[in-house]
Amino acid sequence: MAKKVDVVVIGASAGGVEALQAVVSRLPAGLPVALLVVLHMPRSAPSALARILDRAGPPPAQAAVDGERLRRRRIYVAAVDHHLLVIDGRVRLSRGPTENGHRPAVDPLFRSAARAYGPSVAGVVLSGSRDDGAAGLLAVKRADGTAIVQDPADALHPSMPLAALERVAVDHVVPAAKIGDLLAELVGTEVDDDGPSPDTDLLDAEVAMANRAPLTTDETDAVPAGYGCPQCGGALYEIDEAPVPRYRCRVGHAWSPDSLLDEQAIATESALWMALRALEEKSSLGRRMAASGAERYRVVADDAEHAAQLIRDLIARIGDAAAASAEAGRRAVA
Repeated sequence: MAKKVDVVVIGASAGGVEALQAVVSRLPAGLPVALLVVLHMPRSAPSALARILDRAGPPPAQAAVDGERLRRRRIYVAAVDHHLLVIDGRVRLSRGPTENGHRPAVDPLFRSAARAYGPSVAGVVLSGSRDDGAAGLLAVKRADGTAIVQDPADALHPSMPLAALERVAVDHVVPAAKIGDLLAELVGTEVDDDGPSPDTDLLDAEVAMANRAPLTTDETDAVPAGYGCPQCGGALYEIDEAPVPRYRCRVGHAWSPDSLLDEQAIATESALWMALRALEEKSSLGRRMAASGAERYRVVADDAEHAAQLIRDLIARIGDAAAASAEAGRRAVA
């Protein structure tokens, strides 16, 4: 059975506003497709993205409304602090568990669209930091959908496009300014429907968790990973998904390896700063006691100061490692 691409899901993060404007500006008027957009955004600030995209090109853009029936020739923009999903032909907004520390996140949208529309969906990953979108684009591809990635050399922040390229056999890699024209071509192209994705059970479960269903990760085929969730402290389960595994805690917080490592580094640095504060207080108290005549406290103060310097050196090394990783990413694109 042949179908046509009629739903497009787009994900972006840092540098994504410029990329989204470039995409939308090239979309023809009346393009018979529904577009759904997730851009990572602060949870405490209102979003002007719908107004920005409404001015950028012909298709009308609007903030997504929970329960609204999905219609073509429109752009639906995720709401602040809510995942954007497509379930049973309707837009759903959910305060489900964060993914890679984000809500809204790209992966839940892509998975829900892959589950609902299969080969009729096209997924687009644009500029952004970390690697949100790679797992979702893999779900789109496994459902016989079309995978599109912004050329990393064209992205202000290439991490998301690079991660998608590393993990997914994408169909198109193009600059943002050419994605609108590409989508116009794809909408009129018939694609083969080869049936459901081989990961239907997992896909159903993850979409349900994103929609706050009473389902926990231990009810899936995931196995204990032996790590803790940076979001809630719960045990993480490993989802064996080639070429890169993923992780979810019992209540559904989801992490890619890169995002998990980043969050662990943040937690480590936070713990080091707490230890440094305690040692500085110990040193200060020891010096005060020594000055009042209790000379034995001078050794306590000296030991605390030595340990504090070691921790300062560790904090500096963490910062140097992060800077080196960022520089390696920039060189990979250059």
